[in-house]
Amino acid sequence: MKTLLLILMFFTTFVAFAQSPEEKLAQLNIQLPQVPAAGGSFVDAVKVGNLIYLSGKGPRTSNGEYIKGKLGQDLTVEEGYEAAKLIALLQLAVLKKELGDLKRVKRIVKVNGYVNSAATFYDQSKVINGYSDVMLAVFGDMGKHTRTSVGTNALPFNMAVEVEMIVEVE
Repeated sequence: MKTLLLILMFFTTFVAFAQSPEEKLAQLNIQLPQVPAAGGSFVDAVKVGNLIYLSGKGPRTSNGEYIKGKLGQDLTVEEGYEAAKLIALLQLAVLKKELGDLKRVKRIVKVNGYVNSAATFYDQSKVINGYSDVMLAVFGDMGKHTRTSVGTNALPFNMAVEVEMIVEVE
């Protein structure tokens, strides 16, 4: 009985100190960007059952312009990694807009990353790590996901990176 009580006390204490995704963002001194209007005949997100499918987004600077160019030609792996982090923040902003509260995220399920790559570039996974690292920092174990990192010869608007995501919600 004492063991059960101790476990219950530990669990209650742990839950009390667990941070919400918004609290984690604040701790990391991160503000989510504004979500620009979808630029075509599509929507930012579609909820089916307990899954939300997020359309691909590209990296935008604070003035709203895309980070453009080919990795391995115009941009370094580090610049691509930072671009992927910007997309992660934009996708979190889309989720917050759709859900009202990021606490409703149960799990990041799948991430598909596309990297505008020079013919000899092969570090796509290192670029998309920028996106994945943000999800892990904000959601912890709930941010661990399956992933694909693909190199492509071109992306819309000559964006450096594009990422789409599937999220399980409560």
